[in-house]
Amino acid sequence: MKKLLFILLVLPLQLLAQEAPGSVQFWDTLKNHCGKAYEGEIIAGGKEGDGFTGEKLVMHVRSCEDSEIRIPFFVGEDKSRTWVLTKGADNLILLKHDHRKPDGSDDEVTQYGGLSPNTGRADIQFFPADQFTADLLAHAANNVWWITVDDTSFTYNLRRIGSERLFSVKFDLTKEVATPSAPWGSED
Repeated sequence: MKKLLFILLVLPLQLLAQEAPGSVQFWDTLKNHCGKAYEGEIIAGGKEGDGFTGEKLVMHVRSCEDSEIRIPFFVGEDKSRTWVLTKGADNLILLKHDHRKPDGSDDEVTQYGGLSPNTGRADIQFFPADQFTADLLAHAANNVWWITVDDTSFTYNLRRIGSERLFSVKFDLTKEVATPSAPWGSED
């Protein structure tokens, strides 16, 4: 009887002590940066003439909701890109790339990305290309994106499996920069 009583008392404490899934911890870390902007640099895959190299790169954790985080990614004066992260009830995270034209309308190539296959870890989430992406961009069917975040940095990464394609940009989370104006398709 004492053993049963002990189990009934300790089991709820163990359940309370369990950590949140990695994706929830990852989400909460990103939300801590809401409203802040950071400058970054290409750490892999950059080359002259790619549209990124030599440009000022800024990410802005612009909006943070319970199930959506929007992070515009500015490349020089180009305000066309926003990373949209959506957390489902299952705690899986969907990454989509929202691309806009200067007038705010959708770019022809937009909303590609993928869903995390599991809740992952607190410091990294992977997003293999989904069927929409494969249908939109056949060459991107083997893309895997991943984002890392910790106390000092945020990295956005792309690897095209079966090719040499690798792109990584790292942002310094220890140094805030001025908050940029709204990305194309949004209002201040």
